[in-house]
Amino acid sequence: MALTALVHTFDVQLSLVDRGVYDAISFKAAQHPSESSEYLITRVLAYCLEYRDGIAFSRGLAEPDEPAITVKDLTGTIQSWIEIGNPSADRLHRASKAAPRVAIYTHRDARALAAQFADQRIYRRDAIELYAIDRTLIDALVERLDRRMALTLLAQEGHLFITVGDETVEGAIKRVPLT
Repeated sequence: MALTALVHTFDVQLSLVDRGVYDAISFKAAQHPSESSEYLITRVLAYCLEYRDGIAFSRGLAEPDEPAITVKDLTGTIQSWIEIGNPSADRLHRASKAAPRVAIYTHRDARALAAQFADQRIYRRDAIELYAIDRTLIDALVERLDRRMALTLLAQEGHLFITVGDETVEGAIKRVPLT
């Protein structure tokens, strides 16, 4: 019997102070059986931090050539290609040719990830944005992960404050140079 994806529902009060985005959003994120909870939380945070018109999750593992998250304009053209975790150099090379903006959100060691790309051929390497999310924040959210979650997320100047129930967890998000 094949395992099925576990669907999580997120209701988020979003305050992205630096971008001037204040919104209440609701979305579902399917967690494939092979997907870790850390990856799921990173994907959910990336979705929230990148939130704008045209944002969508991909179909996941069913479409291995798609990014985890895309932002498309009204014509359906990809404007942002957003990867999660530890994408390959080939994948980033293709992404940089397919979209004007490429970003990676990782819960892993971002400096090690950047170093592994040092001698790889990647189109527009300097333009790729790599963001490291504080591992203690990811771990705290994994501990609170539930099928239905209501969050308040405040992002300001590279710091995240996330309230789940009556508890607030916090951590940094840092941009790491890919070169």
